[in-house]
Amino acid sequence: MSRRRILAITRRLLQQFRHDRRTLALLFGAPLIILALLGYILRGGGDVPAMGVVNLDEGPLGALVASTLESSRTVAASRMSRQEADAKLHAGDLAGYVLLPADFTNRAQQQHAVVLGVELEGTEPALSGTIMQAVGQAFTALASQAGGVRFATQVSYLHGGANFDTLDYFGAAFIGLVVFFLVFVVTTVAFLRERSQGTLERLMASPLRRPEIVLGYMLGFTVLALVQAIEVLAFSLLLLHVHNSGNVGLIFLLEALMAIVAVNLGIFLSMFARTEFQAVQFIPLVIVPQMLLSGIIFPVTTEPGPLQVLSRLLPLTYAVTGMRDIMIKGADLSWSSLQLDLAVVLGFAILVIIAGATTLRRRIA
Repeated sequence: MSRRRILAITRRLLQQFRHDRRTLALLFGAPLIILALLGYILRGGGDVPAMGVVNLDEGPLGALVASTLESSRTVAASRMSRQEADAKLHAGDLAGYVLLPADFTNRAQQQHAVVLGVELEGTEPALSGTIMQAVGQAFTALASQAGGVRFATQVSYLHGGANFDTLDYFGAAFIGLVVFFLVFVVTTVAFLRERSQGTLERLMASPLRRPEIVLGYMLGFTVLALVQAIEVLAFSLLLLHVHNSGNVGLIFLLEALMAIVAVNLGIFLSMFARTEFQAVQFIPLVIVPQMLLSGIIFPVTTEPGPLQVLSRLLPLTYAVTGMRDIMIKGADLSWSSLQLDLAVVLGFAILVIIAGATTLRRRIA
């Protein structure tokens, strides 16, 4: 082997990358952006879960548990009535609340056994775990004051339940994410190939009208996307047995809207790429930030304030929220929150359809 020829090939490759500013920016800039987002999410000091404390006990031990929870740094606990706690739990303003019965202190002192009632909202296992951790810390403080007393919790779930596992929580979000990601990649690369091979230009030179060509491409990619959406949904519900308390038709509707968004977003962004390699470069710029910020992995409410604002601008945030509301909470079209999620995703779909069609006409013209 010739070292000179090997170095010549290496030098030529590096020179190609030196002139490709987009690739260099992706190679050295995207990792920093992604890691910065991840670090800001994990260490940015976002909000802790909101928790209610319903203390019906007038004794010292009930007051001790309540004050321990209120001073906890892992939850934002506040005292409230049972009616207020139930209302906030149903509205999603609380991750859970504890109920101290009126005879809490007497049972601890006389029977040496107490049960603490815990009501959990249940849709996010991470937040439920934080609530239970705070309750455990309160038990530790109580044990130091009432030694020899056995403590237990009686947990109830508004949504999900004790068998609600990690797959059930992430499955609702991943159904939409898988479709959005794959459809976006396939559409971007396939449409770029149509343009680079000259097929699109030949169609423009034919008697076909431009709106017909635009709609034809959109419908073609959308049909494939909807078939994939049906496959993903059926596999998740029938084979993986992902938890679902809602209407399958509503799940598919939201999934289909996300597929339409992915198709037209892929058509729009493919206009800014010259090669398939450049088209794939949009993945870390379009998909990864949405995965981190849309609530798929980390709840939006636990993100730092500025990132929460950014999350509210992403269509995937509303799709994930809507999918979880349907599948975990059993939401229907009467829910105002679901109406908002559907309206935002639909509005974004219309926006990228217009953007894709307009950009296509300009580039071809």
